[in-house]
Amino acid sequence: MENIAVLGSTGSIGTSGLDVISKFPDRFKVCGLSTNTNVELLRKQAKIFKPEAVCVSGGSGNKGKFGKIMVYEGEDGLCGMLRDVKIDTVLVGIVGSSALLPIITVLDKVKKMALANKEALVMAGGIIMNKAAKNKVTVVPVDSEHSAIFQCIGKSGREDLRRIFLTGSGGPLLKVKKSGFKDITVKEAVNHPRWKMGKKISVDSATMMNKGLEVIEASWLFNMGINSIEILIHPEAVVHSMVEFRDGAILAQLGACDMRIPIQYALTYPERLDSSIKGLDFSNIRELKFLKPDTKKFQCIDLAYEAGKRSGTFPSVLNASNEIAVREFIEGRIRFIDIPRIIEKVMGLHRGIKNPGLGDILEADKWARVKTKELLNK
Repeated sequence: MENIAVLGSTGSIGTSGLDVISKFPDRFKVCGLSTNTNVELLRKQAKIFKPEAVCVSGGSGNKGKFGKIMVYEGEDGLCGMLRDVKIDTVLVGIVGSSALLPIITVLDKVKKMALANKEALVMAGGIIMNKAAKNKVTVVPVDSEHSAIFQCIGKSGREDLRRIFLTGSGGPLLKVKKSGFKDITVKEAVNHPRWKMGKKISVDSATMMNKGLEVIEASWLFNMGINSIEILIHPEAVVHSMVEFRDGAILAQLGACDMRIPIQYALTYPERLDSSIKGLDFSNIRELKFLKPDTKKFQCIDLAYEAGKRSGTFPSVLNASNEIAVREFIEGRIRFIDIPRIIEKVMGLHRGIKNPGLGDILEADKWARVKTKELLNK
């Protein structure tokens, strides 16, 4: 029986993860759950799974509402819960940079991390992967693309890899002309054609910053240079990613657009267990298209590649500025086309640190948020 904590249990990854966990009651025991502010759903989840502890990281005043279950509050409370509770496996479904400190904290406790957060790796991939290696923690990616790459690589070594191909559907604006971007609404930006996700990650898919962040994430997960990772637009979303080996062989992972597949694989790894998820019907697949991304239209891709190549604190600045810009767009204070413009300005003002420690990374993150708001206010 594995003790499993689900961070971000009320989000799309968390709810899908708990659905998977519920199918294996003899294998998993939920020991901890966390939410940002969705207390009502957290209470329902706690009633079903009966964890030892829960945390409401984005709010306060919730003590006494979960019966005998221990309740933690705030960001410090989340790290406290992770230190206090016995955890074997953690599923990280928290979105954004707020996952960084919980990830670093829980790496001292767990045997396996099922990781669905990309921002923490973008910010501090070297620190996270080095700590995981030191503590012998198996990191299994949950993002469909990185799960696909992980599965394709298998037991092959880094020296066998030549290239990684990150596929993406192209998001909701693939067929919209660049001239139309100035009028894009929040509703249009979050209307993803293939995946049901939260607003932030859906907007990232619309700008294709999501793919850029995934390139940096993949470079840390698989120890690959940024220039060896290519983005391919694949509207059918059947091939979730591919790898090319040094002998020229290419392996691809295919599957339905259902996040429960990579979540279950990560939780049960290295085993594969039965699931009720319906497989692909190849007779209904008429074509598989692969296109190079239009980086003049989707400028965030080039910004992410630039940050990844410059490394150091630049990825942290990229991520922080993007988080602020996306929030401002969602709340109706800036236009869709302003997102890459403001990120480019902030990156241009940043004086990077080449080999940053955690303090440097957090300071760069803070600086970028302040600078982004400052420039937007002007």
